[in-house]
Parts: sequence; C-alpha cells; structure tokens
Amino acid sequence: MGLFASKPAEKKGDLLYAWSTTPEIAEKGECGGVVTALLKYALEQKMVDAVLAVKRGQDLYDAVPTVITDPKNVVGTAGSLHCGTLLLSKFVKNYLNGAKDKKIAMTVKGCDLMGLIELAKRNDVNLNNLLIIGVNCGGSVSPITARKMIKDIYGVDPDKVHKEEIDKGQFIIEYEGGHKGISIDELEDKGFGRRSNCRRCMYKVPRQADLACGNWGVIGEKAGKATFVEVCSDKGADLLSRAIKSGAVASEAANPKGIEIRGKVEGAMLKLGEKWRRRDFTALKKDPWKIIERETARCIKCYSCIENCPVCFPALRSAEKKSFMVEGGSIPPNPMFHLRRFSHISDTCVNCGQCEELCPMQIPLALFSHAIRVEGDVAFQPKLGTVPYKN
Repeated sequence: MGLFASKPAEKKGDLLYAWSTTPEIAEKGECGGVVTALLKYALEQKMVDAVLAVKRGQDLYDAVPTVITDPKNVVGTAGSLHCGTLLLSKFVKNYLNGAKDKKIAMTVKGCDLMGLIELAKRNDVNLNNLLIIGVNCGGSVSPITARKMIKDIYGVDPDKVHKEEIDKGQFIIEYEGGHKGISIDELEDKGFGRRSNCRRCMYKVPRQADLACGNWGVIGEKAGKATFVEVCSDKGADLLSRAIKSGAVASEAANPKGIEIRGKVEGAMLKLGEKWRRRDFTALKKDPWKIIERETARCIKCYSCIENCPVCFPALRSAEKKSFMVEGGSIPPNPMFHLRRFSHISDTCVNCGQCEELCPMQIPLALFSHAIRVEGDVAFQPKLGTVPYKN
C-alpha cells in the first residue's frame, strides 16, 4: 500500500467549492480556510511527516517559512501574506533535504512550483514525497515597496495596518480606523503595486500541483466563505476525498457560472501579463546590450543573485569563479559575468524575481533573464521576429 493508495471519491479534473468545517480555521483562513484544513488533516492522518507553510513574523510585511510537525500549529499559518516574497522551492532543497527522506505537504504559488519542478529535474527535490496545494496568484508586493506605498499613496501609517488583501483588482488594507482599496492598475501606473516579475507572470493557476485553490469563481452565497478547488492529480483527489469523508472539509460542485467567471478572470490576468511583457521587453530591446552594461555596472559581487536563484547555484569558489569571469578585487565585475549567468539559466528561469528582489544595488536582473528566457531573439535581435511566450 502506498502513501496515497485509497481510491478517491473525488477525481482528477473535478471542480468544487470547499470549506473547513472547523469554525476557528474558517474564520482565520482565506475563503473558508480549506487549504489550512487540508494541511492540518494530512498531518493528523500521518499522510505527511511535516507541513511547510509561511506565517506572519513581526508584522504583515515579514513572511517567515516554518516547518510544522504538530497539527494544532497549522492554524497559526492561516491567511495570505501578499507582501511576503519568499521562494519556497530552494528552501525545500537547502533545509529539508529536497524532501528525500520526509513526506511534506506545502502550499505554493506558481513560481514556487516551477522552481520545485526544475530542482526535481536536477534530482535535488523528490516530488513524490511532496503533497502540493497550489494557490491562484495575481502577484506579490515587495515589503519595502508596500510600506512606502501605504504611507505615500494610502496616507496610512504602515505599522497600523493589520491586514491586506488583493481582491477584484484592488490592493486593500485594513488598519486602525478603517479600510481602503486602490486599483492595482492605478498603483502600478504610479510605480508601486506588484513586483515587476509578477506583472509579467503567465502562470496564474498552478495546475501542476495536486490541487489548485483560490477565490476566483466562487459566487453566490459561498463567495468569501469557500474556496474554488480544481483537482489536478490522483494524489490531490485522495487527500480531498479523505478530508471530506472525515468531516474536516465540506464541499459542493462548483457553480457552472462560477466556472465561467474563473476562466474569464484567469484570461484577464494572462492578458495583463502579456501587456506588461510587451511594455517591459519593448523598452529593453531598443538597445539591450547598452542597458545591461549600464545597469550591471552597479554590481558589487555579493552573489545574492546566484545564491537565491532556484536554478543557478554553482559554489562559485576558486576555479568556478574564473569560469564566470569574476576577477578578484575587481568591482564591478566584467559584464560577461552577468551575461554568462543569464545564458546559464536561459532555458530554465522561472521568473520568480528573487535575483532582482534581493539585489542590494537594485539591478533589474529579473527583467534581463526573463527577456532572454521568453523573448530570445525578440529582446536581443529584434529584426529576427517574434517567438511564442513561455513561462
């Protein structure tokens, strides 16, 4: 008998509304708390050895990865943190031995999942030991940007904000004294809003997970009280079936109109991603080499871009540094250092934005690597024509 051996009542391809039957989880979680309920159930039933989740640290701008082995602690991770920009794939590789010796349940956004898949190709992560719940993702906001945005645009002290959410195209905050929402488009026109890589993302519903969950398409009396769940694998169907049968989770078939709306929301998000790609890549291809050389001239050789990338992680010591043309004592490094790094990840970049998010010199590294990955000839040899979009 394997880890997920029982025959599921739910099956791959099913579309459901689901919610937690535990009042505390339903109240603390997003949209009925079904994701939290499923993680807790998997741990209680020993389907997994641990849950990898993200919890709030000192404030809502501080997202902290946490490994949970006691089911009662799972509820403490309920809720979303859109100002948390962690990438969990490399955390699994570096701190959980790639899930090679433990079974782990985890919630992921699209770039987390793509990172896990790339690491699995390198035998650095064992996907068979992961129970993955994907969440629809419209993007995340850098903590530093979020604080400045809330202060300058919303006119609110960021330390007084106790909740934030992205819903119906708005970034909404709740704070001492009220709540306020502003259109994402308006925020981004002013230079705020989502991270640049999130704007260009075309992977909004992570269907390569075992379950894909979110609020898109939940309508009627269940709106805000249930989660739309798409069953994407037999493993996910088994987890959901067991949880429903036990009474930990309740469900009903998704409203046909809600299914249609979900598709339209996803389509609108993809069109928005295409718009940002055209905008960013068109600006870049005017003179790509000059732009890259100018921007990377600020590099201080901290290697953060390499250390935090899920697909580029050479040790960069001694002889390996020479292979990347990093001359000792030279700042900035030879431009070929960055060009070779871009080439190294050109076929595997997942557009997670970690290189750019964590660059102390604010070099738009994610833009460069993403343009090479997606546009190829378009960004760097415009006369050659276009190529199809890739993730």
